[in-house]
Amino acid sequence: MSTDIAATTAAATTGPSGAAASGTTRRGRLSRRADITVRVFQILLALAFAIPSAAPKLVGHWSAAESFDKIGWGDWLMYTVGALELAGAVALVIPVLSSAAATALTGLMIGACITQLTVFDGQYALTPVLFAVPLVVIAWTRRHHNKELLALVLRRRV
Repeated sequence: MSTDIAATTAAATTGPSGAAASGTTRRGRLSRRADITVRVFQILLALAFAIPSAAPKLVGHWSAAESFDKIGWGDWLMYTVGALELAGAVALVIPVLSSAAATALTGLMIGACITQLTVFDGQYALTPVLFAVPLVVIAWTRRHHNKELLALVLRRRV
C-alpha cells in the first residue's frame, strides 16, 4: 500500500520523461523547454536593457537627464548607469557571463527601486521589481556557468 502511494506521488511530480515538475531533470539540469524559456527571457531582457533603458542615458536624452538631475548626483551617474545596463545586456546573452550579469543587473534594479521610493515618491517603484524577478530566475538557472567563469578568470591570472 505505501509503495503504491510513493509511486503515485513520484508519478505526479514528474513528467513522462521523468523530469521533475519544476522543469529540471534528474541530474539537476534544465529540461529543453525550460532552457529555451530562460534563453528567451535573457534575450528579451537584454533588448529591454539595451534599447529603451541604456540608450537614452548614453545619448543624454532630456528625459533621462531630467530624472538624474532630480537625483542630484550629476550626469556622471546617468552615463555610468547607462554603461552598466548596456554591459549587462550584452553579458546576458553570453552564456558564461549570463548568471553574473543577471546578478549584477538585479543589484542595479534594487538600487533603482530604492531610488524610486526615496527620490520619486515610489511612483514607478514596481518597474525595477518586475525586471528583477526574471533576472533572479536567470541568475539561479544559469549559476552552473559561474564555475566556468571563475576558471577562466583564474586561468588568466596565472
